[in-house]
Amino acid sequence: MAAPNLQKNKKDTPTTTNSQKGKEKAIAPVQHKVDPAFAQAVQNYEAGLRALQERKYDKAKASLEKVVTSTFRELADRARVHLNTVNQHLQKTTTSFKSPEEHYDYAVSLMNNGDIEGARSHLEKILKQSPEADYAYYGMSLLDCLAGRSEDALRNLEQAIRLNPRNRLQARNDSDFQNMADDPRFTELLYPEAGSSN
Repeated sequence: MAAPNLQKNKKDTPTTTNSQKGKEKAIAPVQHKVDPAFAQAVQNYEAGLRALQERKYDKAKASLEKVVTSTFRELADRARVHLNTVNQHLQKTTTSFKSPEEHYDYAVSLMNNGDIEGARSHLEKILKQSPEADYAYYGMSLLDCLAGRSEDALRNLEQAIRLNPRNRLQARNDSDFQNMADDPRFTELLYPEAGSSN
């Protein structure tokens, strides 16, 4: 009885020729070209969501409105849902304040959350409605100080103190004014008795 032939037929063994190897290397992955308008719409959508999460509703509204008006229907539909949420929040914040003081508390919460422009917008609204609101001038002074606008900070703080002298004592102990501690005008405003003794 003959021993079985353990060698495989050449037909059964897959082989790769040099010409096939070259073809394999030449085939590169297909790269899709991204439509710049779509990329911009996605960027606006993401910016709108970030602003919404940070409770910066005005910024969120601006970004999402750009997406809603785009030609990318699915993305526009998603943006429209979030835009409705933003509009609801904006309506609440503009109509639900029972007093200027309550409105001021909201502006301070925006400031504490890092929404400087939102806080400024609300403080400006308070001052339009109540021009003698010393606490709103005080808040504006804080915002100006945080933004490095020392002239505006001093002017608003001076107005706050003129309307309510107790703001002078509060400013002396307010760590938010530490950027201005070395400014002689700030010191003179907070400690006028020191300047008058010279």
